[in-house]
Amino acid sequence: MKHLIICLLLAVSCLFAQRGPATDPAAVRATETAPTPIPPETSSVTDHELSLDGKTLHYSATAGTLLIDGDDAKPYGTVFYVAYTLVAVSDLRTRPITFLYNGGPGSASLWLHMGSVGPVRVATASPEATGSAPYKVAPNEYSLLDKTDMVFVDAVGTGFSKPVGTGAIRNFAGTDQDVQAFEKFIHRYVTVNHRWNSPKFLFGESYGTTRSAALADALDASGMPLNGVVLMSTILNYFTMAPGSDAEFIGNLPSYAAIAWHFGKIAHKPADEKAFLNEVRAYARGPYSEALAQGHNLPQAQADAVAAKLAGYTGLTAQYIKEANLRVSPTRFRKELMRDQRLIIGRYDARFEGTDLDAAGETPGYDPSSTGITGAFVSAFHDYLDRELKYTSKDAYLPSGLNINQTWDHTHRLGSASGGGGGGRGAQPMRDAYVAGDLADAMRKNPRLKVFSANGLFDLATPFFITEYDLAHMGLEPKLRGNIEFGYYPSGHMIYLNVEALKQLKSDLAGFYTRAAAGVD
Repeated sequence: MKHLIICLLLAVSCLFAQRGPATDPAAVRATETAPTPIPPETSSVTDHELSLDGKTLHYSATAGTLLIDGDDAKPYGTVFYVAYTLVAVSDLRTRPITFLYNGGPGSASLWLHMGSVGPVRVATASPEATGSAPYKVAPNEYSLLDKTDMVFVDAVGTGFSKPVGTGAIRNFAGTDQDVQAFEKFIHRYVTVNHRWNSPKFLFGESYGTTRSAALADALDASGMPLNGVVLMSTILNYFTMAPGSDAEFIGNLPSYAAIAWHFGKIAHKPADEKAFLNEVRAYARGPYSEALAQGHNLPQAQADAVAAKLAGYTGLTAQYIKEANLRVSPTRFRKELMRDQRLIIGRYDARFEGTDLDAAGETPGYDPSSTGITGAFVSAFHDYLDRELKYTSKDAYLPSGLNINQTWDHTHRLGSASGGGGGGRGAQPMRDAYVAGDLADAMRKNPRLKVFSANGLFDLATPFFITEYDLAHMGLEPKLRGNIEFGYYPSGHMIYLNVEALKQLKSDLAGFYTRAAAGVD
């Protein structure tokens, strides 16, 4: 029975990242225009320095665009990027380079760029709302610049990246279309900048992890095996969950418990959070899964016992849990946990609190973890781009692409993006992207490829228990399983919003980069 129920988890990931409804061809066509002029490639290069661990690093920042060619060998997209590279590197073969991007799908890269491991970061009041301008952009003492050069890339349709020539958004707004465009950009960048023999890494957040898993396989198939992949707040499986499945509730339980532990909502709160969460994981895999599998045939006495157990783990009342038929959605959890204080909590980061117009309502009116930081990131990035990077454009910078998420084509064939062989399930295209198989394929073909999975304990968009499940079901041989490392942080989807978590993340990634770049265990 356990194995049957656990298999349901394979479908749940579709609930944990933003996506729109099925692609509407008419809506896609409506966003397309006649062929557009092909613009020249641009760049603005500025010199900077950063002090890290008592050392001064001199680096160049290049904000610019590169053209990528379609199948007809003519440009069909222009891609905006910001690259940070150390100066006076005597041998580029020893200097790693990392390509970083956000997700959505349809999000520009300014979140990772301005908040995580770049040479600067936006100071926020997290987990409080940051409020209005002026905002501060400070040197990032937890940057990865001492370990790797970094290229922050905006997907086509976001930022300043856009279709050109006969290109249209439909050529980019899809799982495999997106991977193909990123593969073309990376090939173009390493060629122009003479980086073919540098150690290479991918670093994606949210849907960016979906991109990375498939992109790693595509790059390997095109002759560019990677050294490492960093998955932050991961979504590897978009299979639509069948009606009646309980996978959502099983997959969320450990995250609910972590959040309740954080807010002190657990009676007799255990001192050892790690041990507590391991206990909840075991309960979710076992008794909880088995109880939900019985559906409405579950005996009342057993239902009462499960409700009491869940109340002890989640901070909700047993009565509320029973009224929800033992199945509390993330949206309801966000509204109910702090209801006695007339507060709601965030979806991306449950540490964020807010108030609603209707404290008695069923669902939160907004996500305080999104509204609390969006203005700071967008405004600070525009100012930084202008003042420090000296880059201007006649185009508007799009933090989120127009209608991209809603018209995204999630169809995916394992290994299809670059003609690679995903094997097994890749014979037919899949309506919803499953890319853990692509990542596994890349790891089998390149046994030195290492993966680091960074997880926020308070993330209700991509819960860590689902990530653990997907990475544990790639069918890897024992000698490859050790190539996957995990990090857990007291933060949410954007782990770096908690500066203490960012500090620990930098320490974990520094070790990972050292091992992966050298090809050692």
